[in-house]
Amino acid sequence: MKPNRVKQLLQQGKPTVGTWVSMCSAIGAEVIGMAGFDWVLIDMEHGSGDYQTLVTQLQAVAAAGDSVPIVRVQWNDPAVMKRVLDIGAYGLMVPFIRSVEEARQAVAAMKYPPLGFRGVAAVRASRFGTDADYIRQANDNVMLFLQFETVEAVEHCEAILDVPGIDVAFVGPNDLAAAMGYLGQLDHPEVQRAIARIDAAANRRGIPLGTVSRSWDAARALFDRGYRAVSVMSDVAFLMQGGRAGVESFRKWAGARR
Repeated sequence: MKPNRVKQLLQQGKPTVGTWVSMCSAIGAEVIGMAGFDWVLIDMEHGSGDYQTLVTQLQAVAAAGDSVPIVRVQWNDPAVMKRVLDIGAYGLMVPFIRSVEEARQAVAAMKYPPLGFRGVAAVRASRFGTDADYIRQANDNVMLFLQFETVEAVEHCEAILDVPGIDVAFVGPNDLAAAMGYLGQLDHPEVQRAIARIDAAANRRGIPLGTVSRSWDAARALFDRGYRAVSVMSDVAFLMQGGRAGVESFRKWAGARR
């Protein structure tokens, strides 16, 4: 099994940068993979892809470069998690965690026995059974990004983060703000206090913090605060930003000539 470079970097206390892949396009995933991000997050929760498109996206990322493919699953569902790992994800992001029990289930679903209950089969992740080392290495190599985006997760963050096997405490500011009654108000003092509580709990345990950012400047500010797994924008955002910038530049040029 190919070593998980992102997991190694995080264990060394080093920052990593990723981006979101929401379009169900293998070519789009390949282009993002070629950009050089440490990790690429393929979104199956809000993205429009399915298992078949996920296979092609994972193949594209693997062929494009050294980006580590992480997949955000739809839910904390062991059947979904098992299938995505078998397809070849090197890590999972699990949304909407609310309790210690849910955190333990997420960890167990990702681990082969005796650490969990992930089923064994000759699947793509193990090169269809030809990689005999996969089942011995997967428990140490596959990553879990656990999302903190609910009021309950904030209230129980200390106990949740005591669960062994969480590689990244990933703050979801948009859903957290909405759950707290401040939809779209990410800078609201109450939301920021909740995030600070998660930050402090993770830092006390040496668990890397992760979150999303809307720009490179915002990402740098998060790294300065101690975050180590920051996602910058997305395939959709990069496409939209580049397109709009080009159109705006053209309009200014054309306006002087019309």
